[in-house]
Amino acid sequence: MKFLRILYTIYGFLIFSVLFLILLPFFLIPILFPNQFKLVGVLNRWWAYLMFNMIFLPYNVETRSKLDKKKQYIFCPNHTSYLDIATLGFNPINAVFVGKNDMERIPLFGFMYSKLHITVDRSKLKSRVNTIIKSMKAIDEGKSLIIFPEGGIYGDNPPKMTPFKDGAFRTAIEKQIPVVPVTIPFNWIILPDEKPLCLHRRLMKVIFHEPIETNGYTLDTVNELKDRVFDTITNELKAHEY
Repeated sequence: MKFLRILYTIYGFLIFSVLFLILLPFFLIPILFPNQFKLVGVLNRWWAYLMFNMIFLPYNVETRSKLDKKKQYIFCPNHTSYLDIATLGFNPINAVFVGKNDMERIPLFGFMYSKLHITVDRSKLKSRVNTIIKSMKAIDEGKSLIIFPEGGIYGDNPPKMTPFKDGAFRTAIEKQIPVVPVTIPFNWIILPDEKPLCLHRRLMKVIFHEPIETNGYTLDTVNELKDRVFDTITNELKAHEY
């Protein structure tokens, strides 16, 4: 059984890589022509749909309310697995990631990721400040953002979350755009953050919750907004316990 799981994992990473190489020429379009940034979300959706189907991993994408494609949002998912990034390809709104710079080390993929998304070295204050500035600029350019508010995969007891950082919520309040909590309940089982990485076949589910408007919130009440998003995701995770 373990041998079959290892073969399945190798197959999964192979499909991920082959699809990336096929889509890479198309990702060059928004790299060369930044005003075509919405193409990033379209390509990510194709990538996610093709990958999950080709590795025979069942999935369920649930959107609790209709998201306005003409509006901007900041999406805040829980983070327990490297599979979360591929999962968020199902996002119905075109968005770019704000995340750790670890991805930049991956050949070719790292180049694409660093050019199209916003990366941060959390060990350096200057990098964290620059990331906030870049996030503000991205919103001014009309982009929606995906920010993992935990700052990375840190939980020792998944899917229990670690405390949220302020960045996503301060940005949302300053720019007065809605925050969308996102719950990913089972990825910690499908692709646990363990060495070696091993893929398990079961249902992948992602829930895009109703947007939380930031009208009335100020930087003095950022913790209230942060707690509201945290509680929304926590309650959903509890509902999926078994």
